[in-house]
Amino acid sequence: MPPPTHGAEYERLCDSRNKKKDWSQWGPYLAERQWGTIREDYSDDGETWDYFTHDHARSRAYRWGEDGLLGFCDKRCRLCFSVVLWNAKDSILKERLFGLTGNEGNHGEDVKEQYFYLDSTPTHSYMKSLYKYPQQAFPYQQLVEENKRRTKEDGEFEILDTEIFDNNEYFDVFVEYAKKDADDILIRITIENRANKAANIHLLPTVFFRNSWSWKANHDEINTRPKIERRDGENILRLDHEKLGLYAFDINSLDDDDDDQLPEVLFTENETNFKKLYDSENESSYVKDAFHEYLIDGIKDAVNPSCQGTKTALHYKFNIEGNSSKILYFRLYKLSDDGNIPKKITRQQMSEIFNQRKQEADLFYESIYEGKLHKDEKNIIRQAYAGLLNSKQFYYYIVKDWLDGEGKHFMPKFDEKRQAILKNKEWRHMACQDILSVPDKWEYPWVAAWDLAFHLIPFAHIDPDFAKSQLKLIMREWYMHANGQIMAYEMNLDDVNPPVIAWSAWRVYKMSAVSVKERDRDFLTSVFLKLLLNFSWWINRKDPTNKNLFSGGFMGLDNIGVFDRTEELPEGMTMNQSDGTSWIAFFAVVMLQISLELSGGQDGYPVNDAFQDISSKFVEHFVDIIHAINTFGGAKTGLWDDEDGFYYDQVKYANGDVKHLKVRSFVGLIPLLAVSVIESQRMDMLPGFKKRFSYFLRHKNNGPRQHILEKESTKNKNGLTYLLTIPNEEQLRRILKYLLDENEFLSEYGLRSLSKYHEKHPFTFNFDGEEEKKVIYVPAESVCGMYGGNSNWRGPIWLCINYLLVEALERYHRFYGDSWKVECPTRSGQMMTLLEVSREITRRLTKLFLRDDQGRRPCLGDDHRFQKDPHWRDLLLFHEYFHGDTGQGLGASHQTGWTALIIRHIEDMASLRTENEQKER
Repeated sequence: MPPPTHGAEYERLCDSRNKKKDWSQWGPYLAERQWGTIREDYSDDGETWDYFTHDHARSRAYRWGEDGLLGFCDKRCRLCFSVVLWNAKDSILKERLFGLTGNEGNHGEDVKEQYFYLDSTPTHSYMKSLYKYPQQAFPYQQLVEENKRRTKEDGEFEILDTEIFDNNEYFDVFVEYAKKDADDILIRITIENRANKAANIHLLPTVFFRNSWSWKANHDEINTRPKIERRDGENILRLDHEKLGLYAFDINSLDDDDDDQLPEVLFTENETNFKKLYDSENESSYVKDAFHEYLIDGIKDAVNPSCQGTKTALHYKFNIEGNSSKILYFRLYKLSDDGNIPKKITRQQMSEIFNQRKQEADLFYESIYEGKLHKDEKNIIRQAYAGLLNSKQFYYYIVKDWLDGEGKHFMPKFDEKRQAILKNKEWRHMACQDILSVPDKWEYPWVAAWDLAFHLIPFAHIDPDFAKSQLKLIMREWYMHANGQIMAYEMNLDDVNPPVIAWSAWRVYKMSAVSVKERDRDFLTSVFLKLLLNFSWWINRKDPTNKNLFSGGFMGLDNIGVFDRTEELPEGMTMNQSDGTSWIAFFAVVMLQISLELSGGQDGYPVNDAFQDISSKFVEHFVDIIHAINTFGGAKTGLWDDEDGFYYDQVKYANGDVKHLKVRSFVGLIPLLAVSVIESQRMDMLPGFKKRFSYFLRHKNNGPRQHILEKESTKNKNGLTYLLTIPNEEQLRRILKYLLDENEFLSEYGLRSLSKYHEKHPFTFNFDGEEEKKVIYVPAESVCGMYGGNSNWRGPIWLCINYLLVEALERYHRFYGDSWKVECPTRSGQMMTLLEVSREITRRLTKLFLRDDQGRRPCLGDDHRFQKDPHWRDLLLFHEYFHGDTGQGLGASHQTGWTALIIRHIEDMASLRTENEQKER
């Protein structure tokens, strides 16, 4: 289904696109973790996690961003709003989410909170989130100590394991935002006491300016410090920023009768508490952690009595009866240049606006659903989109200024030792001050290019302009390296990830238009030209011997390999990667598809000879790579193992010996992705390309295995259909036997990243004289420390690769047709077409989230609350990956970027169900 074309939310998207009104000015762009990031690391030892800790976060001003709980800010993160809570038992205010650092967690960093994104529109005209706040003292120390005690063989110790939520002794804190206008935001906070007895809670809605004035490199280009003040006789806060303008925050937005208490208004500065942290003089009399000192330590002069500052909180204290709730409304809005205060709106009026925006959100999503969806399916999709939209974050990282340091007295000297350990030194050109879709705003609160490629597939369905802008942005000159490399992620911009950006651009191009004739060719042309640079970088940098066999090291598959492929091999040893080589073939095929589209000759577009020529070039690249992967490397069949019928990585020793690393994993399945179908009818429109293609068929397709297959076209009686593929027909059948074997890759919930065969048959390997290395099937968290040990590709189900494999099987079916069938599952006696196989995998993936016959969602594990409790059972988490046998969600719990791909799978199944119902009628 194309993107929406009507309704109030669609009109807001149009206004933003046409620059009539910037509805994207405010959104959920506030990070959930700014501490512990590379950007904030000015250590002299490179130990990022230890330099800026969670404990320091309440007292130290950030350099490159802000964070907060269920927050909201403008798109340059100048002015922020977040919720602060205190149950009068915690040792600190609940200002931000807590979690373990990479050094503390037995499986790497991990957030230890319960929070959920429930709803959002693309323009954030309506948003709703939930945080579950315990009424007893938060178990900070217990979480740290128990996880420290556990080994990698143990599971993670989660907050639900502490029993802190037992007896329902917690508050549900709902935070909703509704835009009255683009610069007029209403906020509704609902606190529900889930316990049977009364409980105290302090609520501190907090507004604050990001500290941009303390640093020598002032990228906000302001000459005066922003200010929040409360004038005598006024019941508003005035918030004045040189660039953002003058805003107001109502202390009490109600002009009707109400029994809400007037809050205590607290002021301080968003400045580092140097006295506390470094035992040196403070630069300001009032500091960032003043509210903590005022409430918890009882230091009454910690806050500014003159009612001004850069950070302000409204302090409410409630005693909420058991099973009762409290609702508060707030308003943040732009004032006119004269600073006059407009007439306040009533609580009833605010409630009506919330209802209206919620109804508009309902109508928006009803207009884009595909197939007749059940209520539970709609709930899953709605929350998946909510998580995706909440993962938009202000990303601020001027690498040059970060590398050069700031000269502050709490920062280290930038001597040779410091320079030696600095990351990202080759990326001094990179300058980011943008809204980007990040994988997870707590665990991965930074842009990651290969994650982003998958995020933009569901984004293209609800906000195609945002999807296209993200792709163009990461290939702009202040992001993309001059050598053509696309950055990887903040921890190491220079790392190598799978080249999936081209695929993402191609899919976004096709998905983001109402009809074929309205596709955005300017967008496609723009990104294609940049992708040419990136393709050249891959060819020149990752195939230095010009053998068309590639090595990329990490390649996004974390610890799936026998050893860390980014490290140097013993002298004289080389490695050829099945996945690395296949990813480049996949890249080449996608670039071929894009260049053919831009070659014209159809839909009224004239033939473009330049793109015809480049199309021929990508056919040549593809054929050369596929010939190499099937024949080269010192073994008779290259990276193909004819004995096993599978593709493997290959190592070549100094003496010329060659060995396959016989690990049955996604490394050997990636070759299936590099497949494309071309109709001769299309080539007839492009005579130049057709001539070159015919040459390849005659002169370059004569290897031991065909690279280009042909058959009579089902679309054109006199035409042919061509299949460009890595495996030939026989190889494909042999690979599919493994892929569809429930004792190997095919799980009840999708495709495993490593064959279950290795559970009883570990693969072992050792370099001469070194410790033996082993790969064993591990369906849950990683048991090895490779790449930090915080994720695992040795068995779990990953939606990103599953999605690509499902798409590839659909392309194979387009060529082979309904008569070509395989056994699915293997040894079941049930024969399926490849289209039916793709749907079977899709069906199994949807089972991760859908309730089974017992009403249980596999992705949420065995906790009785998620499966039975009415206040939990409809809440969804979109994990990084899933247990290979049980389907339980693992890794980052809110990685709703590529896990939001489940939307497409659920809708595909619904469309198929609807289609079958219509046939039965």
